[in-house]
Amino acid sequence: MRKIAVLLFPDFQILDATGPMAAFEIAERYVPGSYALHPVAIEAGLVRSSSGACLQARDARGLRGVHTLLVAGGDGVERAAACETTLRLVRNVAARAQRVASVCSGAYLLAQGGLLDGLRATTHWSRSRDFVRRFPGVRLDADRIFIREGRVWTSAGISAGIDLALAMIAEDLGDQTARRAAQQLVFYYRRPGGQSQFSALLDMAVPGGRFADLLDHMRAHLRERLSVEDLAERAHLSPRQFSRLFHAEVGLPPARAVESLRVEAARAALESGADSVQRVAVQCGFGNPERMRRSFQRVTGAPPSTARRRAAPSGTSTASRSSAPAVRVADVAARARAAGRR
Repeated sequence: MRKIAVLLFPDFQILDATGPMAAFEIAERYVPGSYALHPVAIEAGLVRSSSGACLQARDARGLRGVHTLLVAGGDGVERAAACETTLRLVRNVAARAQRVASVCSGAYLLAQGGLLDGLRATTHWSRSRDFVRRFPGVRLDADRIFIREGRVWTSAGISAGIDLALAMIAEDLGDQTARRAAQQLVFYYRRPGGQSQFSALLDMAVPGGRFADLLDHMRAHLRERLSVEDLAERAHLSPRQFSRLFHAEVGLPPARAVESLRVEAARAALESGADSVQRVAVQCGFGNPERMRRSFQRVTGAPPSTARRRAAPSGTSTASRSSAPAVRVADVAARARAAGRR
Protein backbone atom coordinates (compact mmCIF):
# COMPACT_ATOMS: atom_id res chain seq x y z
CA MET A 1 0.00 0.00 0.00
CA ARG A 2 1.46 3.34 -1.09
CA LYS A 3 0.21 6.33 0.85
CA ILE A 4 -0.24 9.34 -1.45
CA ALA A 5 -0.36 12.59 0.53
CA VAL A 6 -1.86 15.40 -1.56
CA LEU A 7 -0.98 18.74 0.01
CA LEU A 8 -3.71 21.38 -0.13
CA PHE A 9 -3.76 25.05 0.89
CA PRO A 10 -6.39 27.80 0.65
CA ASP A 11 -7.18 28.67 -2.99
CA PHE A 12 -5.52 25.56 -4.42
CA GLN A 13 -6.54 24.56 -7.98
CA ILE A 14 -8.99 21.71 -7.49
CA LEU A 15 -8.06 19.78 -10.64
CA ASP A 16 -4.38 19.88 -9.68
CA ALA A 17 -5.37 17.70 -6.72
CA THR A 18 -8.35 15.71 -7.95
CA GLY A 19 -6.97 14.88 -11.42
CA PRO A 20 -4.03 12.82 -10.13
CA MET A 21 -6.18 11.48 -7.28
CA ALA A 22 -8.67 10.12 -9.81
CA ALA A 23 -5.88 8.34 -11.69
CA PHE A 24 -4.57 6.71 -8.50
CA GLU A 25 -8.11 5.84 -7.41
CA ILE A 26 -8.82 4.00 -10.66
CA ALA A 27 -5.49 2.17 -10.52
CA GLU A 28 -6.42 1.07 -6.99
CA ARG A 29 -9.62 -0.47 -8.37
CA TYR A 30 -7.60 -2.57 -10.81
CA VAL A 31 -4.92 -3.49 -8.26
CA PRO A 32 -6.55 -3.41 -4.80
CA GLY A 33 -4.20 -2.49 -2.00
CA SER A 34 -1.88 -0.43 -4.19
CA TYR A 35 -2.79 3.14 -3.14
CA ALA A 36 -4.32 5.03 -0.24
CA LEU A 37 -5.15 8.69 -0.91
CA HIS A 38 -4.83 11.30 1.83
CA PRO A 39 -5.60 14.97 1.15
CA VAL A 40 -3.56 16.82 3.79
CA ALA A 41 -3.05 20.37 5.01
CA ILE A 42 -1.33 22.16 7.88
CA GLU A 43 -4.60 21.80 9.81
CA ALA A 44 -7.36 19.22 9.53
CA GLY A 45 -10.67 20.34 8.05
CA LEU A 46 -12.21 21.68 4.88
CA VAL A 47 -9.80 23.46 2.53
CA ARG A 48 -11.39 25.86 0.05
CA SER A 49 -10.20 25.70 -3.54
CA SER A 50 -10.04 28.69 -5.88
CA SER A 51 -13.35 27.52 -7.40
CA GLY A 52 -15.09 27.66 -4.02
CA ALA A 53 -15.42 23.88 -3.75
CA CYS A 54 -13.81 22.36 -0.65
CA LEU A 55 -11.94 19.15 0.08
CA GLN A 56 -11.69 17.52 3.47
CA ALA A 57 -8.05 17.30 4.57
CA ARG A 58 -6.35 15.69 7.51
CA ASP A 59 -3.49 17.19 9.49
CA ALA A 60 -0.35 16.17 7.60
CA ARG A 61 1.68 16.17 10.80
CA GLY A 62 -0.19 13.09 11.96
CA LEU A 63 0.36 11.10 8.78
CA ARG A 64 3.05 8.42 8.88
CA GLY A 65 4.53 6.22 6.19
CA VAL A 66 3.99 8.58 3.25
CA HIS A 67 5.21 7.05 -0.01
CA THR A 68 4.49 10.02 -2.31
CA LEU A 69 4.01 13.69 -1.46
CA LEU A 70 2.07 15.46 -4.22
CA VAL A 71 1.81 19.26 -3.93
CA ALA A 72 -1.07 20.95 -5.74
CA GLY A 73 -0.77 24.38 -7.35
CA GLY A 74 -3.21 27.24 -7.64
CA ASP A 75 -3.83 30.90 -6.95
CA GLY A 76 -2.95 30.51 -3.27
CA VAL A 77 0.49 29.01 -3.85
CA GLU A 78 2.41 32.24 -3.23
CA ARG A 79 0.80 32.72 0.18
CA ALA A 80 1.48 29.08 0.97
CA ALA A 81 5.11 29.43 -0.11
CA ALA A 82 5.48 32.41 2.22
CA CYS A 83 4.14 30.39 5.18
CA GLU A 84 7.00 28.92 7.20
CA THR A 85 4.68 26.34 8.79
CA THR A 86 3.71 25.04 5.35
CA LEU A 87 7.33 24.96 4.16
CA ARG A 88 8.44 23.13 7.29
CA LEU A 89 5.69 20.57 6.72
CA VAL A 90 6.73 20.09 3.07
CA ARG A 91 10.38 19.59 4.05
CA ASN A 92 9.53 17.15 6.84
CA VAL A 93 7.16 14.99 4.79
CA ALA A 94 9.47 15.10 1.75
CA ALA A 95 12.42 13.95 3.86
CA ARG A 96 10.57 10.72 4.69
CA ALA A 97 8.76 10.14 1.38
CA GLN A 98 10.07 7.98 -1.43
CA ARG A 99 8.71 10.37 -4.05
CA VAL A 100 7.99 14.10 -4.09
CA ALA A 101 5.97 15.76 -6.82
CA SER A 102 4.23 18.99 -7.76
CA VAL A 103 1.48 19.89 -10.17
CA CYS A 104 1.56 23.22 -12.00
CA SER A 105 2.56 26.07 -9.66
CA GLY A 106 2.98 23.63 -6.79
CA ALA A 107 6.62 23.74 -7.92
CA TYR A 108 6.85 27.08 -6.07
CA LEU A 109 6.41 25.27 -2.75
CA LEU A 110 9.05 22.68 -3.61
CA ALA A 111 11.46 25.37 -4.82
CA GLN A 112 10.89 27.62 -1.81
CA GLY A 113 11.49 24.62 0.41
CA GLY A 114 14.86 24.00 -1.28
CA LEU A 115 13.78 20.70 -2.80
CA LEU A 116 14.48 21.72 -6.40
CA ASP A 117 17.91 23.32 -5.97
CA GLY A 118 20.17 22.26 -8.84
CA LEU A 119 17.46 20.11 -10.44
CA ARG A 120 15.61 20.35 -13.72
CA ALA A 121 11.96 21.15 -13.16
CA THR A 122 8.89 22.47 -14.92
CA THR A 123 5.79 24.45 -14.07
CA HIS A 124 2.99 26.13 -15.97
CA TRP A 125 4.40 28.10 -18.90
CA SER A 126 2.64 31.31 -17.82
CA ARG A 127 4.68 31.39 -14.60
CA SER A 128 8.05 30.59 -16.11
CA ARG A 129 9.55 34.10 -16.10
CA ASP A 130 8.51 34.75 -12.52
CA PHE A 131 9.74 31.32 -11.45
CA VAL A 132 13.18 31.81 -13.02
CA ARG A 133 13.50 35.21 -11.37
CA ARG A 134 12.62 33.85 -7.94
CA PHE A 135 14.48 30.57 -8.09
CA PRO A 136 17.66 30.96 -10.17
CA GLY A 137 19.08 27.80 -8.62
CA VAL A 138 16.43 25.65 -10.34
CA ARG A 139 17.04 24.61 -13.95
CA LEU A 140 13.56 25.38 -15.26
CA ASP A 141 12.42 23.80 -18.52
CA ALA A 142 9.01 25.38 -19.03
CA ASP A 143 8.41 23.55 -22.30
CA ARG A 144 7.91 20.12 -20.76
CA ILE A 145 4.74 18.31 -19.70
CA PHE A 146 6.52 16.75 -16.72
CA ILE A 147 10.08 16.12 -15.60
CA ARG A 148 11.50 13.48 -13.31
CA GLU A 149 14.80 14.02 -11.57
CA GLY A 150 15.46 11.03 -9.33
CA ARG A 151 12.69 10.92 -6.74
CA VAL A 152 11.48 14.46 -7.53
CA TRP A 153 8.79 14.96 -10.17
CA THR A 154 7.34 18.26 -11.41
CA SER A 155 4.57 18.81 -13.93
CA ALA A 156 2.95 21.59 -15.88
CA GLY A 157 -0.66 22.51 -15.18
CA ILE A 158 -3.40 21.24 -15.01
CA SER A 159 -4.05 18.05 -16.94
CA ALA A 160 -0.30 17.37 -16.90
CA GLY A 161 -0.80 16.26 -13.30
CA ILE A 162 -2.74 13.31 -14.70
CA ASP A 163 0.12 12.56 -17.11
CA LEU A 164 2.48 12.57 -14.14
CA ALA A 165 0.20 10.30 -12.08
CA LEU A 166 -0.13 7.82 -14.95
CA ALA A 167 3.67 7.72 -15.31
CA MET A 168 3.95 6.97 -11.59
CA ILE A 169 1.31 4.24 -11.88
CA ALA A 170 3.25 2.71 -14.77
CA GLU A 171 6.39 2.72 -12.63
CA ASP A 172 4.58 1.17 -9.65
CA LEU A 173 2.18 -1.27 -11.28
CA GLY A 174 3.24 -1.58 -14.92
CA ASP A 175 2.14 -0.16 -18.25
CA GLN A 176 -0.97 -2.33 -18.52
CA THR A 177 -2.52 -0.93 -15.35
CA ALA A 178 -1.59 2.63 -16.27
CA ARG A 179 -3.08 2.15 -19.72
CA ARG A 180 -6.32 0.77 -18.27
CA ALA A 181 -6.53 3.72 -15.89
CA ALA A 182 -6.02 6.13 -18.79
CA GLN A 183 -8.77 4.40 -20.78
CA GLN A 184 -11.15 4.68 -17.84
CA LEU A 185 -10.32 8.38 -17.57
CA VAL A 186 -10.74 8.76 -21.36
CA PHE A 187 -7.24 10.23 -21.30
CA TYR A 188 -4.36 9.89 -23.74
CA TYR A 189 -1.79 7.27 -22.78
CA ARG A 190 1.08 7.82 -22.82
CA ARG A 191 1.75 11.50 -23.49
CA PRO A 192 5.49 11.65 -22.78
CA GLY A 193 7.06 13.95 -20.23
CA GLY A 194 9.23 15.33 -22.99
CA GLN A 195 6.26 16.54 -25.00
CA SER A 196 5.84 20.27 -25.31
CA GLN A 197 3.26 22.20 -23.29
CA PHE A 198 2.64 24.18 -26.45
CA SER A 199 0.59 23.21 -29.46
CA ALA A 200 0.91 24.24 -33.06
CA LEU A 201 -2.89 24.06 -33.30
CA LEU A 202 -3.35 26.52 -30.43
CA ASP A 203 -0.67 28.74 -31.87
CA MET A 204 -2.49 28.91 -35.20
CA ALA A 205 -6.04 29.24 -33.95
CA VAL A 206 -7.59 32.69 -33.69
CA PRO A 207 -10.40 32.88 -31.10
CA GLY A 208 -13.63 33.28 -33.02
CA GLY A 209 -11.78 32.96 -36.34
CA ARG A 210 -13.62 31.67 -39.39
CA PHE A 211 -11.21 28.72 -39.76
CA ALA A 212 -11.31 27.44 -36.16
CA ASP A 213 -13.56 24.48 -37.03
CA LEU A 214 -11.48 23.73 -40.11
CA LEU A 215 -8.28 23.62 -38.03
CA ASP A 216 -9.95 21.14 -35.67
CA HIS A 217 -10.94 19.04 -38.68
CA MET A 218 -7.40 19.15 -40.05
CA ARG A 219 -5.92 18.00 -36.73
CA ALA A 220 -8.43 15.14 -36.46
CA HIS A 221 -7.96 13.92 -40.06
CA LEU A 222 -4.23 14.15 -40.67
CA ARG A 223 -4.21 10.82 -42.47
CA GLU A 224 -6.44 12.24 -45.22
CA ARG A 225 -5.18 14.17 -48.25
CA LEU A 226 -6.02 17.68 -46.94
CA SER A 227 -5.16 19.40 -50.19
CA VAL A 228 -5.89 23.10 -50.69
CA GLU A 229 -8.76 22.14 -52.98
CA ASP A 230 -10.28 19.78 -50.39
CA LEU A 231 -9.96 22.32 -47.59
CA ALA A 232 -11.32 25.13 -49.75
CA GLU A 233 -14.37 23.03 -50.61
CA ARG A 234 -14.95 22.35 -46.93
CA ALA A 235 -14.68 26.09 -46.24
CA HIS A 236 -17.09 26.85 -49.12
CA LEU A 237 -14.54 29.04 -50.88
CA SER A 238 -12.60 28.90 -54.12
CA PRO A 239 -9.03 27.60 -53.68
CA ARG A 240 -7.61 31.04 -54.41
CA GLN A 241 -9.93 32.83 -51.93
CA PHE A 242 -9.33 30.16 -49.34
CA SER A 243 -5.53 30.32 -49.58
CA ARG A 244 -5.54 34.12 -49.28
CA LEU A 245 -7.98 34.30 -46.34
CA PHE A 246 -6.45 31.33 -44.51
CA HIS A 247 -2.94 32.78 -44.75
CA ALA A 248 -4.17 36.18 -43.54
CA GLU A 249 -5.87 34.70 -40.47
CA VAL A 250 -3.58 31.84 -39.50
CA GLY A 251 -0.25 33.29 -40.64
CA LEU A 252 0.64 30.23 -42.71
CA PRO A 253 -0.28 28.95 -46.16
CA PRO A 254 -2.67 25.96 -45.85
CA ALA A 255 -0.05 23.42 -46.92
CA ARG A 256 2.42 24.69 -44.33
CA ALA A 257 -0.24 24.54 -41.61
CA VAL A 258 -1.07 20.94 -42.48
CA GLU A 259 2.62 20.03 -42.47
CA SER A 260 3.16 21.64 -39.05
CA LEU A 261 0.22 19.76 -37.55
CA ARG A 262 1.46 16.49 -39.04
CA VAL A 263 4.97 17.02 -37.67
CA GLU A 264 3.58 17.82 -34.21
CA ALA A 265 1.44 14.68 -34.17
CA ALA A 266 4.28 12.50 -35.46
CA ARG A 267 6.74 13.92 -32.95
CA ALA A 268 4.35 13.16 -30.08
CA ALA A 269 3.88 9.60 -31.33
CA LEU A 270 7.62 9.03 -31.70
CA GLU A 271 8.38 10.49 -28.26
CA SER A 272 5.72 8.17 -26.84
CA GLY A 273 7.76 5.22 -28.07
CA ALA A 274 5.58 4.27 -31.06
CA ASP A 275 6.82 0.92 -32.31
CA SER A 276 6.83 1.65 -36.04
CA VAL A 277 8.16 4.71 -37.86
CA GLN A 278 6.35 3.48 -40.97
CA ARG A 279 3.04 3.37 -39.10
CA VAL A 280 3.55 6.86 -37.68
CA ALA A 281 4.32 8.20 -41.15
CA VAL A 282 1.12 6.68 -42.55
CA GLN A 283 -1.14 7.62 -39.63
CA CYS A 284 0.05 11.23 -39.67
CA GLY A 285 -0.49 11.61 -43.40
CA PHE A 286 3.09 11.61 -44.68
CA GLY A 287 2.66 8.35 -46.54
CA ASN A 288 6.20 7.09 -45.97
CA PRO A 289 9.16 7.69 -43.63
CA GLU A 290 11.21 9.58 -46.21
CA ARG A 291 8.53 12.23 -46.74
CA MET A 292 8.17 12.49 -42.96
CA ARG A 293 11.93 12.95 -42.60
CA ARG A 294 11.96 15.78 -45.13
CA SER A 295 9.05 17.51 -43.36
CA PHE A 296 10.77 17.19 -39.97
CA GLN A 297 13.94 18.74 -41.39
CA ARG A 298 11.99 21.56 -42.99
CA VAL A 299 9.76 22.37 -39.99
CA THR A 300 11.96 21.60 -36.98
CA GLY A 301 15.46 21.57 -38.40
CA ALA A 302 16.00 18.05 -37.03
CA PRO A 303 15.17 14.53 -38.28
CA PRO A 304 12.49 12.26 -36.72
CA SER A 305 15.26 10.26 -35.07
CA THR A 306 15.74 13.17 -32.65
CA ALA A 307 12.21 12.68 -31.36
CA ARG A 308 12.71 8.93 -31.39
CA ARG A 309 15.77 9.23 -29.16
CA ARG A 310 13.79 11.28 -26.66
CA ALA A 311 11.49 8.32 -26.02
CA ALA A 312 12.43 6.58 -22.79
CA PRO A 313 10.87 3.69 -20.85
CA SER A 314 8.44 4.71 -18.14
CA GLY A 315 10.25 5.56 -14.93
CA THR A 316 13.45 6.66 -16.64
CA SER A 317 14.81 9.99 -15.45
CA THR A 318 14.79 12.74 -18.01
CA ALA A 319 18.42 13.31 -17.11
CA SER A 320 19.31 10.02 -18.82
CA ARG A 321 17.65 10.89 -22.12
CA SER A 322 19.44 11.93 -25.25
CA SER A 323 21.21 15.23 -25.04
CA ALA A 324 19.78 16.22 -28.43
CA PRO A 325 18.31 19.71 -28.21
CA ALA A 326 14.57 19.96 -27.59
CA VAL A 327 12.43 21.47 -30.32
CA ARG A 328 9.58 23.52 -28.92
CA VAL A 329 6.33 23.08 -30.83
CA ALA A 330 5.72 26.79 -30.34
CA ASP A 331 8.82 27.32 -32.49
CA VAL A 332 7.53 24.94 -35.15
CA ALA A 333 4.74 27.28 -36.20
CA ALA A 334 7.06 30.29 -36.02
CA ARG A 335 9.58 28.62 -38.33
CA ALA A 336 6.83 27.57 -40.70
CA ARG A 337 5.48 31.13 -40.78
CA ALA A 338 8.93 32.46 -41.59
CA ALA A 339 9.31 29.90 -44.35
CA GLY A 340 5.88 30.82 -45.67
CA ARG A 341 6.85 34.49 -45.94
CA ARG A 342 9.99 33.73 -47.93
